[in-house]
Amino acid sequence: MSPPRATMRLQLHRGFTFADAGALAPYFAALGISHIYASPIMTARRGSMHGYDAVDLAHINPELGGEDAFRRFVVALRRHELGLIVDIVPNHMATGSENAWWTDVLKHGRDSAYAHYFDIDWEPPNRGLANKILLPVLGRPYGEALEAGEITPGRDTERSSFVIRYFDHVFPLAPGQALSEAALCDLDAGSAHGRERLHELLEQQHYRLAWWRTANDEINWRRFFDINELVALRVEDEDVFEAVHAKLFALYGEGLIDGVRVDHIDGLTDPEKYCCALRQRLRALDRKRPPGTPKGEAYIVVEKILARDEVLPGRWHTDGTTGYDFMDDVSAVLHDQSGGPALRDLWQRVSGRLGDFEVEEELARRQILERSFFAQREALVETLSTLAQSRLATRDYSRAAIRRCLTEILVSFRVYRIYARVDQKTSPADQVFLSRAIARATETCLPGDRQLLLAFGNWLVGDNIHPSLDQLQNVALARFEQLSAPLCAKAVEDTAFYRYGALLSRNDVGFDLRVFACSAGEFHRLMDERLAAFPHAMLATATHDHKRGEDVRARLAVLSEIPQDWARAVERWIALSQSSRTAVAADPMPSGGNLAMLFQIVVGAWPHGLEVTDQAGLAAFADRVAAWQRKALREAKVHTDWSAPNEAYERAAADYIAWLFGGGSALLAELAAFARRIAAAGAANGLAQMLVKLTAPGVPDIYQGCEYWDLSLVDPDNRSAVDFAARRRSLGTASLDELLATWQDGRVKQFVVARTLALRKRMPGLFSAGKYVPLATSGPQAERVVAFARTSTDAAVIVAFCRFNMRRAESDSGGLHVLQCSETRVAIPRELNGIFLDVLRPERTVSLASPIAAQQLLGRMPIAVLSLEPNTRQRMP
Repeated sequence: MSPPRATMRLQLHRGFTFADAGALAPYFAALGISHIYASPIMTARRGSMHGYDAVDLAHINPELGGEDAFRRFVVALRRHELGLIVDIVPNHMATGSENAWWTDVLKHGRDSAYAHYFDIDWEPPNRGLANKILLPVLGRPYGEALEAGEITPGRDTERSSFVIRYFDHVFPLAPGQALSEAALCDLDAGSAHGRERLHELLEQQHYRLAWWRTANDEINWRRFFDINELVALRVEDEDVFEAVHAKLFALYGEGLIDGVRVDHIDGLTDPEKYCCALRQRLRALDRKRPPGTPKGEAYIVVEKILARDEVLPGRWHTDGTTGYDFMDDVSAVLHDQSGGPALRDLWQRVSGRLGDFEVEEELARRQILERSFFAQREALVETLSTLAQSRLATRDYSRAAIRRCLTEILVSFRVYRIYARVDQKTSPADQVFLSRAIARATETCLPGDRQLLLAFGNWLVGDNIHPSLDQLQNVALARFEQLSAPLCAKAVEDTAFYRYGALLSRNDVGFDLRVFACSAGEFHRLMDERLAAFPHAMLATATHDHKRGEDVRARLAVLSEIPQDWARAVERWIALSQSSRTAVAADPMPSGGNLAMLFQIVVGAWPHGLEVTDQAGLAAFADRVAAWQRKALREAKVHTDWSAPNEAYERAAADYIAWLFGGGSALLAELAAFARRIAAAGAANGLAQMLVKLTAPGVPDIYQGCEYWDLSLVDPDNRSAVDFAARRRSLGTASLDELLATWQDGRVKQFVVARTLALRKRMPGLFSAGKYVPLATSGPQAERVVAFARTSTDAAVIVAFCRFNMRRAESDSGGLHVLQCSETRVAIPRELNGIFLDVLRPERTVSLASPIAAQQLLGRMPIAVLSLEPNTRQRMP
């Protein structure tokens, strides 16, 4: 089957079901989408709003409508020639009584048929947990919970069996321990005797109930990141792989789905083995798909965070990543490099923190390793210690030394993970990443540990220690790789990104904060490499996990053009806020750094058309900002934390927002005015970002609703309900001039999406396999124009956009149609000379000859897309 032309990501849940999505199929087709890209569809925990907490992988989620509704959904899609890609989660499931596999393991322990389905260490360093599963679910220490009568025996009426209850949690009893009603009374926790008997019963189970705070130090099963409710799966075992994917394979074999997005590929023990097995199974099933269903290679993309100089291995046999890397690239090209130093200096002044993100990352890695992954690190130390003891040359290395060296390597790592095994050659790229980490670690470790560090370096690239130790060494390698990945996610994206606020448009999932901006030339190089390596990888600019919506980032990027203006404004606003901040000793709350981030959020996400006199609108916006602030403060883990909330600080921060939006603050009017000042330039960036996504090498993915302006914040705000009814009404109902006059309502963005996707539909070969040709610019404002061509043997498309628009925008009315570049020319290769059609204004043609004035290319827009389609080529006279 052909790769998708364009996808629309939909977040399915009980409030937006298969039926709701199916009813929108005509709209998605009219917009130009070729495939729906759905969030996970298998049965998740009751009430799940995202589906990443599956409890039953054999059945489609009844809250979405179940299998019958799913089949009707697919029929609706096929009726409009739409395909379906589904998000799959092979790396973890939710724990709890809704998960029959997990419950069976709790009941039968190591003897359960499903014991090997989950990544459980049955012989952990804490020998008290041998052959048991630690369940850190208690809200207080075990003894206190028992004393308070919160842990009770009871009857499960659905299963006609006796169980242990802790509020909403239900735990099975081991076989042979059935209770009578009399015995149940004897276990009454209201008496000392009953509590003792209940404790004795609990000690006989295959699990141990524990205070939730013990998890990070003692847990003996691998979690998804540091989430106690999500347990890792072992799909490296063939029978587990088949069980986890059985329903998926059945759906694919019937022709109901056309591809998959694999969640968090780095959470798997062996991503390469997994991806190759998945590809092989889908290929085998493709031959059995019913007549009339698409045939050919399934579309497979993986969620993988790539470092700036990291490339997805081609030997995995996937179509590429889900597009975080592209999101970073297209963001960077919209930033003005010259603004970076001033914004970093501002951040250092107002926050009191260093302006060097490298320092923030290292600090966060050390802290998160200690507080969230102590148990996982200790399990790895145990394995490495056993390896060290196996050789005379290394047997004197103590556990403490191994722990220190391991810590320094993990702190110094700059990629999610490497992929090393004793029985396969480590890639040159992985050797480079590891050697860099070892080199950094040798600068921070104790001098006496350097020899051990070098030995570690050899072990971690898979150098054979001894044939008899291959299996143990592979266990160590897997544990290292499955520790480095979640550490990177939690320490960098979920901690350091919330501590560093020089410019929040460069802080998002998959972004490299060491890169503030990139030149047009660098961007062209990245796109050309993308075409060569993964021409059908996804291109994302917004996701269900983004920290700021695509058009929030596009607007904030404008600040890189006017850093001095922004610095003056922020320092003035902090001064104006002095009397409205809660004073504690010499440290007012919120801190200067928190205020600097808050101001960026308010300005960046200020809704188009919101007036400071609109009390209802302000209240709604204030609620969204307050929810963002609470999450941002806790994720940063500086002044408050999820595990130990600082109520005084959080109250002061909330009070500040209440004051700011309460109607008595002149400061809010200044923030709104600044937002309006940069809004047009930000919208031009947003259109450029969208146009590049729709025309660059790859498969453009539009996150639900982002065909209008996306001014969302971090989840759950970015998963809010979408007004698809308004989008249906506005599609194709107005001229471009009308839309430009009212650009603030977002319909002009939808217009650009629909026109460009229609072009992709007419010219699928060009966008799927056509060349990417950078177009050089010249003149005094050459850096402001970025242009490229997509070409094939009989067709061509020219794409151009204007960046750094604030200079021109400030001298005009703020309408998008005046954001143009003058005195700049674009070089057109001779073979592309001809008469091109303006895709956004079909009544307009442009005669291309080199060089051409950028203003002639752009017309009255900050973006342009021109086409020379098959059988319509007209040469210049």
